[in-house]
Amino acid sequence: MPGEKYLHQFKFYVSGFSNSPFGIEWMRFEPDSPFDKLIQTVPHVAFEVQDLDYELANRDLIVIVEPNRPTDGIRVAMIEHNGAPVELIEFEKNK
Repeated sequence: MPGEKYLHQFKFYVSGFSNSPFGIEWMRFEPDSPFDKLIQTVPHVAFEVQDLDYELANRDLIVIVEPNRPTDGIRVAMIEHNGAPVELIEFEKNK
């Protein structure tokens, strides 16, 4: 896809989010990407949350990607819900 950015630590390419009016992001994985095969093979939805740590705490969730910072100003985690991957994304606020 045009404008792909390679995230070396995750061994995949990402594009589209910043210029899509709908926030759609395209992901392309290297064969040895450490991401769970569920993420690599099943489309997922993403929900913006105000506090990622709060959303993950004290819940019976299956976390398939621990919280991380794929780029400046963003924290994400992936959970499995009813057999599908779901991304939780926190945009850091300017203080």
